Amino acid sequence: MSTLVDFVTVPLSYGFMQRALVVAVLVGTVCAILSCYLVLKGWSLMGDAISHAVLPGIVIAFLLGLPLAAGAFVAGLGCAAATGYLRENSRVKEDTVMGIVFSGMFGFGLVLFTKVDTDQHLNHVLFGNMLGVNARDLIETAIVAGGALLAVLVKRRDLLLYCFDPQHARAIGLPVRSLHYGLLALLALTIVAALKAVGIILVVAMLIAPGAIAYLLSNRFEHMLLISVAVAVGSSVVGTLVSFHIDGATGPCIVLIQMAVFVLAFLFSPLNGVLRRNPAESQRSSPQA
Repeated sequence: MSTLVDFVTVPLSYGFMQRALVVAVLVGTVCAILSCYLVLKGWSLMGDAISHAVLPGIVIAFLLGLPLAAGAFVAGLGCAAATGYLRENSRVKEDTVMGIVFSGMFGFGLVLFTKVDTDQHLNHVLFGNMLGVNARDLIETAIVAGGALLAVLVKRRDLLLYCFDPQHARAIGLPVRSLHYGLLALLALTIVAALKAVGIILVVAMLIAPGAIAYLLSNRFEHMLLISVAVAVGSSVVGTLVSFHIDGATGPCIVLIQMAVFVLAFLFSPLNGVLRRNPAESQRSSPQA
């Protein structure tokens, strides 16, 4: 028992670990909620695209002396807008367009970064620096994550209908186009919130894994949201504590725990077992409102 208590209390006796834990829970919560909509919509690659596309915005914001988060947000929206325009005005499918746009913007960002004389380490941009989060970073993350979370909660029913059945949403008069770009804006905001904690690359896993795990364990969307948040918060807490004791990077430890939970859910979920035995149940087992 004392070993378990020490496992929790020893890391939290340090201020940097306390801040890391708080920011991990904040980022995990907002990523988990948005993850459910992305998984339901089939937009996992969109999260990957926007997370990579923010790099040139970060570098340009640094050159102009602007907040890095502002540059990342503008670049993320630019990626989303470019993807939507190309999809609507070409024969190329959406996943191909996303791959072209995000790889191009990521490459542009890498070229810019190598030409800028700065003491900012590329690894911190790519993989985050959760243990280096200061009080100001924590406040900025809380504001951005809180804003994104509030927007999702306010429009949760409209977003659910749009993700589940966009044709029905259009038929009953919902502003489908606004919901489309609104969800993309929320995705960009969430990536900005997670940027300093887990970086450009690892945020993709945090935007996919919780929703995917919850999808395997539930066939109702309300339950899916609760399970996703519980998985994200639990893995954030455990991963942060484990990273201290093994002297490992915090973000990757959190992601590895989420991957382990996904494997367990895949192997032992009763719903997943039903689908393996009877694929015809797949349609009826999709999360319902």
